[in-house]
Amino acid sequence: MGNSFKKAHGLKGSASKGSKELAFKDKYTLGKELGSGAFSVVRLGTSKVPVAGTESRDFAIKVIQKASLSEEDLQGLKQEIEIMKEIEHRHVIRLYEYFQDPKEYFLVTELVEGGELFERIVKKSRYSELEARDCVKTILETMAFLHERGIVHRDLKPENLLLTSKTDDADIKVADFGFAKHVAGADADHALDTQCGTPGYVAPEILKHNAYGTLVDVWSIGVIVYIMLGGYPPFYSDNQTELFKLIKKGLYQFHPKYWEHISEDAKDLIRNMLVINPDHRPSCATLLKHAWITHDEDTLSGRDISGSLAEMRAWNVKRKFRGAVNTIVAARRMSNAIGGATGFGHHTEPGDEAAAEATEGAAAEN
Repeated sequence: MGNSFKKAHGLKGSASKGSKELAFKDKYTLGKELGSGAFSVVRLGTSKVPVAGTESRDFAIKVIQKASLSEEDLQGLKQEIEIMKEIEHRHVIRLYEYFQDPKEYFLVTELVEGGELFERIVKKSRYSELEARDCVKTILETMAFLHERGIVHRDLKPENLLLTSKTDDADIKVADFGFAKHVAGADADHALDTQCGTPGYVAPEILKHNAYGTLVDVWSIGVIVYIMLGGYPPFYSDNQTELFKLIKKGLYQFHPKYWEHISEDAKDLIRNMLVINPDHRPSCATLLKHAWITHDEDTLSGRDISGSLAEMRAWNVKRKFRGAVNTIVAARRMSNAIGGATGFGHHTEPGDEAAAEATEGAAAEN
C-alpha cells in the first residue's frame, strides 16, 4: 500500500482504500478513556461519517504521542500498522484507518466490549473442558491463518485475547500486533533473531538467542492453555534470571494436586506445544488435528474442571496487579535482560502455592 514513515513526521494515509483525505477531527469525536500503555492511550471514538468496511460508528482509537517515540518505536509502529492493514479475519482486531496531526498518531480499530478472555473465565461458576477446548481451537485456527501468511505475533498472552461482547464467551479476538513481524522464504522458521516478548510466555529459542519463526507463537499458546486448564503458570520464579532458566530447560510439570481432574488428551496437547526444540514443535495447523481439539462435544462437556477456577482467580488478581506496575517488555529491554543485564528489572510471577509447588516439583524431578 506504499505508506511509509518519515523520520520527522511519521506515517501518512489511511488503512482503507479510496477514503478521502479528511483530518482526524473531521471524522471522529473522542470520548472516554478505555485503557493506556507506555506510549499511548486508547479512547472511545465515534465517527461523524461512514467508515469503509464496517457499519459501526463506535471504535477504539489508539492515540500515540509523537514526542514519546524513539526512532526504534516509530519503526515498530510502522511495522504494526503495515501488518494490521493486511489482516481481515473475524478473530483478529481490525485496523480501519489511521491519521496523524502535528503531535499525535491516531489508530482507528475495532471496538470490542467483552473484556479479556481470562476475566470472563474466572467469573464462571462451572467450567468444562469443552469451553476451554473451543477457545483453544479458535486461537489455533486464527494463528494458523496468520502463520500461513507469514505473520508471527511474538507476544501472545492473556491480555491480548479479547472477547467481542459481554454475552459470547467464545468470540475471541487476537489483539496487539506491536511485536508482529513478517517471515518468508525457505527458512522462515529461522528468519528472526530479535529478543522480544513477555516474561513467562516467551519461547526458549528467543531466550537462547537462536533464530526463530512462527513456532514461538505455539510455545506461547502452550503456556496460555496450561494456565487455562490448571489455573496457574507452568514456569514460575520470583527471580527473572531463574524464570528464564526454567523456560530454557522446559522445567514444568502437571502437579497431581491441581491436574488430576484434567484429561490426558488435554495434557498431551500442552506437552506437544511446550517442546524446547522448535524443530520438533508442531505447527498450529498440525495441532488442530490433535485428539483433544477434535474430541466430541458431549465427552468434553462432561469433563468438569471447575476445580481450576479458584487457582485461576488467585493468579488472575496477581497478574492484573503486575500488569498495572510493569508495562510490556520493550525489545531493547528484553535483549538486555537475556544478556544478563539488570536493567530489565525484578519480575515477580504469581506467588501462589500452586505455581510454586508445580515448578519446585519439576525442578526436583529434573
